[in-house]
Amino acid sequence: MTSNSADAPTPPPPGGTGNGPAVSRQEFDALFEAVRTWGRWADADRGAWNRVTPGHVRRATALVQSGTVVPLARPWDTAAGPDNSKPALHYMSDLGDVEAPEPSTHKDFIAVDYHAKAVSHLDALAHIAYRGQLYDGRTARELVDAGGARFGAVSALGPLVTKGVLLDLPTVLGGTWLEPGRAVHAEDIVAAEKALDVTIGEGDAVLLRSGSFRRRRELGAWDPDAASAGFHVDAMPLLAERGIALLGGDGDSDVRPSPVDGLHSPVHALAIAAMGVPLLDNLDLEALSAAGAETGRYEFLLLVAPLNIPGGTGSPVNPIAVL
Repeated sequence: MTSNSADAPTPPPPGGTGNGPAVSRQEFDALFEAVRTWGRWADADRGAWNRVTPGHVRRATALVQSGTVVPLARPWDTAAGPDNSKPALHYMSDLGDVEAPEPSTHKDFIAVDYHAKAVSHLDALAHIAYRGQLYDGRTARELVDAGGARFGAVSALGPLVTKGVLLDLPTVLGGTWLEPGRAVHAEDIVAAEKALDVTIGEGDAVLLRSGSFRRRRELGAWDPDAASAGFHVDAMPLLAERGIALLGGDGDSDVRPSPVDGLHSPVHALAIAAMGVPLLDNLDLEALSAAGAETGRYEFLLLVAPLNIPGGTGSPVNPIAVL
């Protein structure tokens, strides 16, 4: 990426900066029907991860050239802020004064309400229902209760090893970041493929970099529920056509404010409930962007290993890119 000076970020490119066009519920429902894959896989709990075969894994491992390993998780964030209304917990439970000495032990406790904006995490298929239905047409009230999820739980997903594709939109558009509220459309994806020399294919994981993590470091935190860059729903048919297995980014994939009347997270509904595509939210993609700029490579081996939480609707995660 380029900047006007060592200290000043490049302003966003002119045009295409809004979250529109607006989409009616009727238009959205038609889109939902067009991209849904219900009934496609016998192992419906895993949704689009069924697309990743041993052949996909072998081809993904062949992408490794330098062996550079890039972790993609944000730091564990215990500080409250506009984008962290429920900070993660971390405290010491043993400072060498609990167990018998020699050797002394040091232990800590962690906990988190991770389905928010400050924790890198995976959304499993149980996380989202639309019109009362989970993915594959399963009734949410019958399958998700206080004990957890009996369909679409993160424990059913297991780990994922596949090809990752970074859509580094600020690099493509000539800015430092996308301003909050900027929608990414299908034509942006096609332009990114051409500019970055990548091709999104079946079983791939697609990661969108908006530059939000860098913007936060340089300008301070803001409320991403009020405004964040992300995909417009009109990008989803292209991703459905390509047969992706996973979608994610440095936001939560949805442009905000939502362009769809009465729906706060329409991309979540399309990806998870219609397409069976889990989501990776709140990644730090800055190091991966820098590696891509250095090597000219924006395709890589991606490893995602969520915690094995029976009944869980997702998991904190530290995805790993290997170049």
